[in-house]
Parts: sequence; C-alpha cells; structure tokens
Amino acid sequence: MNRRDFLQLAGMAGLTAAGGCRTMEQIFEGGAGTVPWSGCNMAGFRVEPLPVVRVGVIGVGQRGPGHVKTLARIPGVQIVAIGDLYANRTAKAAKLVTEAGHPAPQEYHGSDEAWRGICEREDVDLIYICTPWLLHTPMAVYAMECGKHAVSEVPAAVTEEECWQLVSTAEETRRHFMMLENSCYGYNELLALSLCRKGVLGDLVHGEGAYLHDLSDSKLTPEDTGGYQGRWRLEWTKQHTGNPYPTPGLGPICQYMNINRGDRFDFLTSVSTDVFRMPQKAARAFGEKAPEARHAYYRQGDMNTTIIRTYRGRTILVEHDTTSPEPYSRINLIKGTKGIFADYPLRVALEPSPHRWMDDQALSELKAKYEHPLWQKNGNAAKQRGGRGGVDYLMNLRLIHCLRNGLPLDMDVYDAASWSCLVELTERSVLKNGKPVEIPDFTRGGWKTAEPLGIVNV
Repeated sequence: MNRRDFLQLAGMAGLTAAGGCRTMEQIFEGGAGTVPWSGCNMAGFRVEPLPVVRVGVIGVGQRGPGHVKTLARIPGVQIVAIGDLYANRTAKAAKLVTEAGHPAPQEYHGSDEAWRGICEREDVDLIYICTPWLLHTPMAVYAMECGKHAVSEVPAAVTEEECWQLVSTAEETRRHFMMLENSCYGYNELLALSLCRKGVLGDLVHGEGAYLHDLSDSKLTPEDTGGYQGRWRLEWTKQHTGNPYPTPGLGPICQYMNINRGDRFDFLTSVSTDVFRMPQKAARAFGEKAPEARHAYYRQGDMNTTIIRTYRGRTILVEHDTTSPEPYSRINLIKGTKGIFADYPLRVALEPSPHRWMDDQALSELKAKYEHPLWQKNGNAAKQRGGRGGVDYLMNLRLIHCLRNGLPLDMDVYDAASWSCLVELTERSVLKNGKPVEIPDFTRGGWKTAEPLGIVNV
C-alpha cells in the first residue's frame, strides 16, 4: 500500500465499533500517537460464537489433505466445500470427510477462479487456504470481503503491500484472519511459553528461531514425481533472496516476547551467503549443462541470517536454510535474566546454576511442573490424530474452540503481517548489503495496550 492509498483509506467514513471492536480513538483517547484510522482495531477482537463452524477448504495438494482429515475429526466442524485445480485432489479430500462420518462436501475444481465460489457461499463461515504462497493474500482478502473469516498457510503474504491489504481488509470487514503457524503449538514451544508467562526465565532479552530443512531434492523434483506444483518453490529461489519462510522459527519467539502485545519490531538487518549447493545438486540430477546447474540461475543464497531489534530493546535472530544437508531445526531459543531455554535438543539452564544445563531428572521435573495445558489435556488425542506430530491437530482444535466460543484468536492479523513482512524486508536489506530496514507497525500503535497472549487452553 503506497502513502496515497493509505491516506485515502484513513480518511474514509468511520465504522462504529461493534462485535468486540475497539476503535483507535477508544484506545488512544483521540488517536494520539497513531495514524488516524476509521476501522476496527483487531487486537482482542471477538465475534458472536459459532455453534458449528462451517468450513470451505481451498487447496488440497500437499498440506490441505492433512488439515481436512484433522478438521473432520474436531467436534463442531462441518466441511461444506473443497476446492482445487484438480478434480482427483478434491475427490480424495472429500473422501476423508465422508470417512469421518460427515456428509460429502461440494467440490470445486477445473478453473483458476473456481475457489471464489466457495467464498461466495452463504453456508460457509471460515475459508481455510492451503495454496502456494502467492495466492494466500488474494484469496484471504476476497474471503473477508465476502464476509468470511479466513486462515492461510504460511507465509500469509510475500510483500509489505500484501501485509497492509490483509490488515486493512480485516479491520474494514471485521473478520478474523489468522496465519496457520503450527510451530506455535509444538510441545517444546508451548512449554517455553509456559515458562515465560510464569516468570521462570525472568525478563526476556533475546530469542532465536529458524527454518533449517533440506528441501533441495523437493525443489528440483518435478510435480508428477512428488515435487511442488509447477516447481513453485524453485521458481521463488530463482527470483528472490532474503528469508522467504521466516515464520516457523519466528512465530513462537514473538509469542514469548509479546510482540504486538506490549512490544513490537523496530528494524532488521539481513545478509545471505552466496549460492553453493543447489547448482551442485542440479548438476547431478540434470547434467552439468542444465540451466539449474548454473550459479546464475539462483538468487537465494544457501543461508540467510537476520537480526531484529524490538522497540523495547530486545533482539531476535532468524535463520533460513533449505539447501544445506543438516537435520531439521527451528532452534527455538529464548533467554532471560533468570535463565535460558534452548531446543534441538531441549536444554534448560536456570539460576542458581546457570553455568550448566539441567540433567535429565531435573529437566523431566521441570516439564512435569510447567507442561502446557493444551498438551497436558489434549496431547494423546493430538498424537493419535496426527498432523506434524500433533501440532496441526492442536492448532485446529484451538482455532475451532475460539470461533465456537467467541474468543480472540491466538494469532491475529497483525501477527500475520508482522511475521510475514520479513519475506520482502529481508530481501531489501540483503540487496543493500545488510542495511537496516524499518519494520512497519501494522497495529498503528495498538501494541501499546493490546492484552498479552495468555497460557491458552481448550
């Protein structure tokens, strides 16, 4: 969104607060300290409870089927429509619904625009988007304009402009938008959140998160043999640098630190390595003369490293590497004035013994004492019903619980925008040799009074 468009939107006739909305004037007693805005502030936003959440799913290629299977086994969910480019995919996904004992959903396929029909249905409350990155924002915006709540896979947007589109549309339509960052529901991530909320780590100082996952083979593999549709992830590495997938490691750290709920991002600086491994892999797969075997074919370096500084003076390290041969890791580290929590593998050190990690017995006792209630009460069901080790199940369970009970969502549109804007902003910094880049305040000052995320439950 450019400055002219933003000022035009800010000058539109006001919408009165309703359904749990607070206007910026109510928050700041006249709007002091923020850009005037006539819409609804979405921090802590609530809607009327939905006894049954009627869902339309768009995209059932790689991630979609798993979510369909999970949602179909959560009480209070009715999957009424499923859409994809290909009929065989919608048929397989629809079968997952009927196998769970529900009526068959209507299938939409065969056209690039067929998904719009799902958004336009009167019997849909929530649009669930599992398509490639470039489609997340356009689909979510249209869904909200049709009066539906919307969620999407990650990242929610790939440009700063798209982030503003999501924020402005949610505020204008008063519909929820949530990015489906399932890492926020991992066992260790929620354990760390519990430790942070109960003050065990003291005042938080620094966090580290990452997406370290060797996807080089998947990027090069054709679609018909299990690769990405149209090799879209490979296409991205050809055209962009920076960190295209920051949210798996970043999201939990933001929740620990209450980003957008008492603190916010200030600026970042980002650097990337040169290209090394992808041309080597491509040469072995396609031959040394193949276009993919040339270094110039790629723009995204093997490793990207980004440092964020927050308004309250804390720092966050974010790493991205989907090329190097290394075990999967999100790092998931948070340190405070009383101790440190580090993951992959799990380690904790606390006062009065900060110079050594807890032994196995002490760590087991800590986990038993501070285990998050979501895992304590629903962990067995999560493991049985699957979805990335249970995190998809817990994420969807919590999402549906909030919608059915009229509660604020754990991740709102401001989180989606703040976490996703790094896709473009890290690239800007890399292209300027690591020059600092300011990160927008998508809350327009609302972070100062927004309630912190608590230890959520079901």
